[in-house]
Amino acid sequence: MNSPTTARDSSSPTRIVARSSMTDWIRACGLSGLAGMKIDKEELRRRLSMPQYLRLAMLDSIKKKDVDGGDEHFRSRSSDYDATVPQSPIVVFINSRSGGRHGPVLKERLQQLISEEQVFDLLDVKPHEFVRYGLACLEKWGNNGDICAKETRRNIRVVVAGGDGTVGWVLGCLGELHQKGRDPVPPVAVIPLGTGNDLSRSYGWGGSFPFAWKSAIKRTLHQATTGPICRLDSWHVVLQMPGGEVIDPPHSLKATEDCHFDQTLEIDGGIPDKVNCYEGVFYNYFSIGMDAQVAYGFHHLRNEKPYLAQGPITNKIIYSSYSCTQGWFLTPCVSDPSLRGLKNILRIYIKKARCSEWEQIPVPRSVRAIVALNLHNYGSGRNPWGKLKPEYLEKRGFVEAHADDGLLEIFGLKQGWHASFVMVELISAKHIAQASSIRLEIRGGEWKDVFMQMDGEPWKQPMSSDHSTFLEIKRVPYQSLMINRE
Repeated sequence: MNSPTTARDSSSPTRIVARSSMTDWIRACGLSGLAGMKIDKEELRRRLSMPQYLRLAMLDSIKKKDVDGGDEHFRSRSSDYDATVPQSPIVVFINSRSGGRHGPVLKERLQQLISEEQVFDLLDVKPHEFVRYGLACLEKWGNNGDICAKETRRNIRVVVAGGDGTVGWVLGCLGELHQKGRDPVPPVAVIPLGTGNDLSRSYGWGGSFPFAWKSAIKRTLHQATTGPICRLDSWHVVLQMPGGEVIDPPHSLKATEDCHFDQTLEIDGGIPDKVNCYEGVFYNYFSIGMDAQVAYGFHHLRNEKPYLAQGPITNKIIYSSYSCTQGWFLTPCVSDPSLRGLKNILRIYIKKARCSEWEQIPVPRSVRAIVALNLHNYGSGRNPWGKLKPEYLEKRGFVEAHADDGLLEIFGLKQGWHASFVMVELISAKHIAQASSIRLEIRGGEWKDVFMQMDGEPWKQPMSSDHSTFLEIKRVPYQSLMINRE
């Protein structure tokens, strides 16, 4: 699929084409574009670093979880102190556990290039703490007349060093600024440290980071300050399940008191007296079925035996091997409900583009996994929706896909061999629909549970044979801001 339009000019879309891993690697190493450009370390630090009093004030506010926690650093400045406004202030969130053994080394290198106080290890500082206390500290003193604090808050950008889940976590927390009218919202660049890194690939940051190239981090930081800003749709998920059932939700899914569904589509059948509700947000994809089951098994294996997960390549080998043990490559078996198509347990309702009416769409009989995709990258840079010709788009009633068009592309995967051919882009996935809203109704029968995932975070969803589980997806009214490397 194609890239989002830039935030500065929504009328001029920029195209991003799916790239090979080798091309990603070459670009990440800086062998194209900036290859001949030498970036001076001290000049870079001068542009990125905030004045010390701002760094310390922001950090103390975060540590104390108090907007006023850093006030002493403003008061202790001498009256003739002349703070230089940073040209391109940046803060970095790093998941030091990602990237195998390279995480701690990268953290140290970032601290050397910027400053120790502007690099936050997610083990110590959470993104919502930065939003609620760190940025709020800058806003407070900017409103009180501190020009440096005001300009730093206005120009600040965020770099996330981690996988897609980490990037989504940071984007979700920055979304609080939208909700509370605290503009501007900082845009986000990515240093890819995860396994799939599909969000990173979609905005030109590559599928892996070249740790062997010391100059790569300087180039990445430079490009994070100069890259154009693009818009990204985000999607709100509401899950309602019968009370009494227990799930272990991923970080992206939080328990909530009430479920707010679109009232224009009535829920058929009775609703139990007690229900459990969850909500969350995803940026790349939601899926249900066998692909989520494989992801669930892989995550549990990695958590139980962390010594097996030493980096992206090792993870992909384990992931591929694990998929062979889950029935993904076996012919659907009548005696085992877990190997049957989703048609047995699932109803899908959608709203199409520019349409306010819900309609039920058929679930293809052979499909064992259904994916709702926002970006053109899925499964480590693959494009399962495919590059569709204008004639086909018109015939199916589809439109050309973008990451900021308010639509999700819904496709199905049959069994492992079909999925394999899709992933090497020999064929496209089974196109089902494009939708601006989706509702899934799931009921068990012989099935006791089904697997789901959002942006690579899977969970096991129990099902009842007496009452349905409902899941509704609709677009968040505001868009996230990403920095495009190109």
